[in-house]
Amino acid sequence: MKKIFERLIIFFIGFPLLLSIVVFFPQHNHLLLNLFCIVFTILGAIEFRNILTHKNLYIAIPEAVILGAISPTAWTLVVSLGLRGNIVPGAFILGASWLMISRLFTSRENLDSYIYHTTAGFSVMIYPGLFMAWIIQMATFSGANMVILVFFLMTFFNDGAAWAAGILFGKKNRGIVAASPNKSIAGFIGGMFASLVMGIAAAIFFPRAFSSDILPSIPACAILGLCTGIAAIMGDLGESAIKRSAGVKDSGSLILGRGGALDSIDSVLLAAPVYYILYRVLF
Repeated sequence: MKKIFERLIIFFIGFPLLLSIVVFFPQHNHLLLNLFCIVFTILGAIEFRNILTHKNLYIAIPEAVILGAISPTAWTLVVSLGLRGNIVPGAFILGASWLMISRLFTSRENLDSYIYHTTAGFSVMIYPGLFMAWIIQMATFSGANMVILVFFLMTFFNDGAAWAAGILFGKKNRGIVAASPNKSIAGFIGGMFASLVMGIAAAIFFPRAFSSDILPSIPACAILGLCTGIAAIMGDLGESAIKRSAGVKDSGSLILGRGGALDSIDSVLLAAPVYYILYRVLF
C-alpha cells in the first residue's frame, strides 16, 4: 500500500512538474528540459554502471558520468546553443577513443580486465544517453511544445495505465515474460490503449502540430500512439531483463515508489527514437 501511495505522489506531482517545464519554459529550444534530460541521463548512467558491476563489467563512476552525458550534452549544444559542426559524432568518437586508449598501458596482470572496462564504457555511452538524446532533438520540430508534450503524455500514461490495469485485471494473466513475471497481458493492453487514446487526442486538440500529408490526421496519430506505446512497453521490459540478469530488483532508490532514475525513464528511452522517427515520417 505504501508503494502505491508513493507512486501516486510521484505521478500527481512529478509528472505535472515535467509538463510545466515543457509548456512554460520553451526558451532556447527547451534548454531547461534538455538540462533536465542530461541530469537524468547522468543518474541513469551511474545506476546502469552499478548494475554492470554485478557482472564484473567495471567502470569508474566519474567515467560513467562523463561518458553517459556525452550524447545529450552534445545535442543540447547543437539544439539549444546553436553550435555547428560535427559536435555530436565528434563527442561520441572522443568518448570511444578514451575507452580504447585509457588502459592500453596497464600492467599485464590487469590486461584481462581491458575488455570488461571497454564493454562497460560503451554500454554506458549508449544506454541511457544515446536514447535520451532523441528527446532533445524533438525541440527542433515546428510546434515543439505540443510535440514533446504529447510524447510525454503517451509514455507516462502508458506506464500508469499498464500499472493500473495490471493491478485491477492482471492477477490471472501474469508471468508471460520471464524478464518481468509481474507484468500481465491486461497491463500491456491497458498501456497500449492509453498511448493510442493520447495519439487520437493529439490529432483532435493539436491539429497544427499533428497534421499529416500522408494519412488523415487521426489514423496517423493512432499509428504514432500505438507504436510509441509498444516501444514504451518494450523499453520497460528491456530494463527489467537487464536487472534480472544481474540479480538486481531496482536500479536505485532515488524515486519514491519507482526505484531509481533508470526505472523511471526506461519506457521513455526506447519510445523516444520511435516517436521521433515516426513523427518525421508521418507529419
